[in-house]
Amino acid sequence: MGFLAGKKAVVTGIASDRSIAYGIANALAEQGASLILTYQGDKLADRVGKIGAQLGAEAVLPLDVARDEDIDTLFDSVAEYWSQIDILVHAIGFAPREALAGGYLDSISRDASNVAHDISAYSFAALAKSARPMLSDNASLITMTYLGSERAMPGYNIMGPAKASLEANMRFIAADLGPSGVRVNAISAGPIKTLAASGIEGFRDLLTRAADMAPLQRNVTQAEIGNTAAFLGSDLASGITGEVLYVDAGYNMVGAAHTANE
Repeated sequence: MGFLAGKKAVVTGIASDRSIAYGIANALAEQGASLILTYQGDKLADRVGKIGAQLGAEAVLPLDVARDEDIDTLFDSVAEYWSQIDILVHAIGFAPREALAGGYLDSISRDASNVAHDISAYSFAALAKSARPMLSDNASLITMTYLGSERAMPGYNIMGPAKASLEANMRFIAADLGPSGVRVNAISAGPIKTLAASGIEGFRDLLTRAADMAPLQRNVTQAEIGNTAAFLGSDLASGITGEVLYVDAGYNMVGAAHTANE
């Protein structure tokens, strides 16, 4: 029996078995948590449905975080299975592809900024707000961020400000929900090959640079990120809230000088 036995976890953001969200869902399941997964768009329904079956999820439900009514409908649907939620994982981020190509000022636009902040940052607060009536007394909310929130990482462009906004959201949500015993944290993962990462210009170079510079001399794995999320979702992390935990083989502490100007 794992250390999450009896916990009920909603995991958003799975697009494939290469997703960070998949690694998290897998780790939660391995530690005994019951799962409900979400998918965005009909194209992903079958794929995420198969992943849900593989992981033994109790349900796989649609979710478009750009629509408040979809978010409310999600938790209405979750309530048909569970009376409470112990773990909520927000692993959702998006910016238009053209906003991730070229220089920051050349690629940025008002529309791209609005989309990136809405989907990548505001959606975490929207999920927390809608889920709040179902959160258990010691629930754990977890979101995914990246070092580009505080460093000018090559090719990350508008996602940098969006992730900075996400981290600020995380802290304010943690302060708001803390009196009810709910913990809220972010995992800052090192670069990892995912479908979303493929849209970042020069991503392969970023992987190589991170592995070369990190104290552990390698990139991190899905499993390592998933295990960190499992820890944060457990009672073992009962005293941790409002924090950004780096899972990047130590790159964050030596990568400050490695900016988009390299």
